[in-house]
This record gives sequence, C-alpha cells and structure tokens, in this order.
Amino acid sequence: MSDEMEPEFSRIVPPGDDRRRLVCDRCGHVQYENPKVVVGSVVEHDDRILLCRRAIDPRDGYWTLPAGYLELGESPEEGARREAWEEARAELVIDRLLAIYSITRISQVQLIYRARLARPEFAAGPESREVDLFAWDDIPWDDLAFPSVHWSLRHFHASRHRPNFDPFSRTDQEDGGL
Repeated sequence: MSDEMEPEFSRIVPPGDDRRRLVCDRCGHVQYENPKVVVGSVVEHDDRILLCRRAIDPRDGYWTLPAGYLELGESPEEGARREAWEEARAELVIDRLLAIYSITRISQVQLIYRARLARPEFAAGPESREVDLFAWDDIPWDDLAFPSVHWSLRHFHASRHRPNFDPFSRTDQEDGGL
C-alpha cells in the first residue's frame, strides 16, 4: 500500500460533537475510542471461591477472578463463561449479574457475574500459573491483583445467600481515582 492510501488522523472536535476525536484528514471518518468491556465471575464451589494466579502482566503472580475482555459477537454471559474456561479450565453455571464497575482511569466497564462450577473440575489455563478454591477466611487478600477483585468478593459475600438483589455498582472515582 502506498503512503497516499494510508489514512492520517488528527485529534479534533468533529462538527456537531463536543469532544476531541481522531478524524481522518482525507475522508472525515471519525475513529471512536470507547471503553473496553470486561466480563468475569465470582465462582463458588462448596462454599469456596475460585481464584486464578495470573501468569501475565499486568499484576503477574497476583490472584484474580476469571475475567477478561468481551469479544465481538458474544454476550457478556458467554464471555464470562469463555474467560473461566480460558483461565481456569472451568465450566460455569451463571446465576446472575453481581456487579457493574466503572474504572474510568483505564476506560473499562466491568460486568461481574455470580456463578458456580458446573462440575468440580478446573486447572490452570495459559494465562494462569495456578487455580485454586479458597474458603472466605483463606482468600489471599494482600495478593489480589486489582481493586475490583476486592469489590467483587465483598459484594459476593454480601449477597451469597440472597436469591434476589439489584446488581452492585462501584467506580474508581469513589476511591479517589485509585
């Protein structure tokens, strides 16, 4: 492809808009930069929680929930089940939406589900060093990867015996921007 065909973008306020965006200098196409959607689950089995020790950055070596980016063409529930398989080789039965978190500093919206193992089988996937089930008092709180893992676990604990509840919500702005 010649240099003449490659688009060049400028960050300007397009007509009718109210914020600077990437706009193609040649054709005026607006390249929108939108937040990423993360899907994941707090997975319970026999009163214990499934956690994955990360084998990738960021936060390599820290514990997290099975979670990751939603892919094009999949529902959030499908994405949460896929992420559990990829990270923990676990098949899930999703109960309900647990929480919606807004992490504005990294432009993420996180949809976290309450789930259980479909069968008591799991193993580390390619993005995990190890996977294990933890009793509440044994969760490695000081070694959790992200603030939203703390929030999710606490929201799960608060709702674990409630069949009906409104999804919890939280934003990093509530914590001073973390």
